[in-house]
Amino acid sequence: MIINDAINEIMENVQEVSGELDEEIINEMMEIIIASKNIFVLGLGRSGLVAKAFAMRLMHLGFSVYVVGETITPAIHDDDCLVAISGSGETSYIISTANITDKRGAKIIAVTSYEESTLASLSDLVVPVKGRTKIDMEKDYITRQMGGKHQSLAPLGTLFEISTLIVLDGFIAELMNKMEKTEEDMKLKHNVLE
Repeated sequence: MIINDAINEIMENVQEVSGELDEEIINEMMEIIIASKNIFVLGLGRSGLVAKAFAMRLMHLGFSVYVVGETITPAIHDDDCLVAISGSGETSYIISTANITDKRGAKIIAVTSYEESTLASLSDLVVPVKGRTKIDMEKDYITRQMGGKHQSLAPLGTLFEISTLIVLDGFIAELMNKMEKTEEDMKLKHNVLE
């Protein structure tokens, strides 16, 4: 069934991303987040859902965290950081927000598939997460076949979004360890109004 092939492709991408994680980058990301007074997270579309999930876990760990675009989001300052999630690194709203963040002196962490993107060039730290490759954008069937590639069964940005969700959840586990926090600590911050 196609569903099994798609799931296998997604899982293979997650495994590849996991194997390519750079310990120095993860440690630097931890340092920036821990040192920040406020953490702002940003993503659009499904990447926005991933950003909100990450924000929730940061809140569970006791961080002051905001989702850009929500009505209660305050101004960003030079002792804050922005975590911007964009597969292409070229989403105009995210670039605009990163430019404002840069001008205000806050740190920028980019989570993107493209380390040469505009977002990456504006960022203090780039966390690369592989999504679709350029061959997937190739419309010519013969060119794809000659390259030994098939068109992805995971639609649009799925590979990036799911891999990013898993990387950021793994990052939360790393933060928990560094901060010596447990699930019990996190449950103290869990929503009780539902």
